[in-house]
Amino acid sequence: MAKVLQIDPRDNVLIALEDLHRGDTVTIGGEPCTLPVDVPCKHKFVTEDRKPGDPVIMYGVLVGRASEAVPRGGAVTVRNLRHDSEGFSATRHAHPWTPPDASKWRNKTFMGYHRADGQVGTRNYWVVVPLVFCENRNVLSLQQAFEEELGYGTPQKYRRQVTQLARLYREGHADPAHASAEQLAQTEQIPKPLFENVDGVRFLTHQGGCGGTREDSENLCGLIAGYLHHPNVAGATVLSLGCQHAQSAILMNELRRRNAGFSKPLVVLDQQQAGTETELMDRAIRETFQGLIEANRCRRSPAPLSKLTIGLKCGGSDGFSGITANPAIGHVSDLIAALGGKSILSEFPELCGVEQSLIDRCATQEAADKFVALMHDYAARAKAVRSGFEMNPSPGNIQDGLITDAMKSAGAARKSGTSPVTDVLDYPEYAVTPGLNLLCTPGNDVECVTAQVGAGANIVLFTTGLGTPTGNPIAPVVKLATNSALAKRMPDIIDIDTGAIVDGASGIPTMGEQILERILHIAGGELKTKAEQLGQNDFIPWKRGVSL
Repeated sequence: MAKVLQIDPRDNVLIALEDLHRGDTVTIGGEPCTLPVDVPCKHKFVTEDRKPGDPVIMYGVLVGRASEAVPRGGAVTVRNLRHDSEGFSATRHAHPWTPPDASKWRNKTFMGYHRADGQVGTRNYWVVVPLVFCENRNVLSLQQAFEEELGYGTPQKYRRQVTQLARLYREGHADPAHASAEQLAQTEQIPKPLFENVDGVRFLTHQGGCGGTREDSENLCGLIAGYLHHPNVAGATVLSLGCQHAQSAILMNELRRRNAGFSKPLVVLDQQQAGTETELMDRAIRETFQGLIEANRCRRSPAPLSKLTIGLKCGGSDGFSGITANPAIGHVSDLIAALGGKSILSEFPELCGVEQSLIDRCATQEAADKFVALMHDYAARAKAVRSGFEMNPSPGNIQDGLITDAMKSAGAARKSGTSPVTDVLDYPEYAVTPGLNLLCTPGNDVECVTAQVGAGANIVLFTTGLGTPTGNPIAPVVKLATNSALAKRMPDIIDIDTGAIVDGASGIPTMGEQILERILHIAGGELKTKAEQLGQNDFIPWKRGVSL
């Protein structure tokens, strides 16, 4: 295995693939170099002396400028490197795209749920969601009423442990806290789901719908409409208080914008019109149960890969993200594009510095213009709250080698592969154009995944170098480790290990095809993701302009 890596021949930094120490000798441009400092694994060191103001190039793009002198072989750090990135314009310099060979996948299928509008789901859920935070308690009451009785409850292993300790204490056990596993053992009776073709009932809560800006409320209605229209949703129950900004009329208008012929069972109830809470809940229970009977009539059947919409996301990124998992799912995105499916790249603060390359890939000038306008608007909103894209990298990112936002962005953009950008979407618009779609969202893990699913992603590929349990209520979130150490340390949240790319045991195209093969089994319901197994159902709508 090589000790260092140069990603692009234009780069003037190398990546340490293992811990390097002061005094170690490495080869730079065919010449030996004795390192003047330690360079931790995943971090970078310069290939030539840098003076203050000199550019630092990685992935072939500007990722920062030296803020103080850095000698040849010196590590780049937050002390000696400041964020900087290239400017961009809406002028496109289009290049022809050669798609990957997708012939082996053209006749493959996954077992999905076919909807009347032509979409195909990878899961079959009933959704219960409030239009305003005032209804959260009623949603949670419905959750208590439905989940365990219908056989959809997640096994509460921690609650069982406390229950068993309490039982031993009541029975007079002298030291229940140190009881053996055998003494704590209890046979768990998990009921079989009543509706065998319904994968579950998902109960979403949030803190929006009133009290914020009208834009936030309208975006919330659009997001919820995206979830109702989503192919993984068979039907829904929506609870409204009645007087909030996020009115049911706005929701229905947003739903018609996405599907004028919407025909799924939909229960919309207004508490102020219903009267008592008991009357509201009685109707909600009865009508939801009747809707589940209808949802249970849908069964899986074969669907082509063109019916997949893949969300492309990274979170808890490290210095290997841009060389392993991100380009691997970028290859998956290219395969999906070649097959007529859709993929969604988001996280606009993490596209800083690579805007021009994405503009050049836009299939139309209209898409390029929209992307430029959204990037400028997002940057202006961030500045208005005394922030900026340069503040995006987290302490964990920096500790593991992502020193500037432009450096992080250059690696994050590799999730997009090389295919043309066929459409650009503002939040919370829905993806309808085959190929690569750009969706304006923050980099925040849950806000981004929530938005991607609201835009139609029926499966999400989520790369991580540090580890994150992020999931989604209605779409499987596949977690890919950028390094094998993480996959071994946190096996309960990682689905796929892409670390073999670092040591040369696997190439990016090979890994991408392995990922796509796994996707088919997950999409078809044969496998559950780790997030699904853990019941990790994260849902956070984006309040625009606040989050990076």
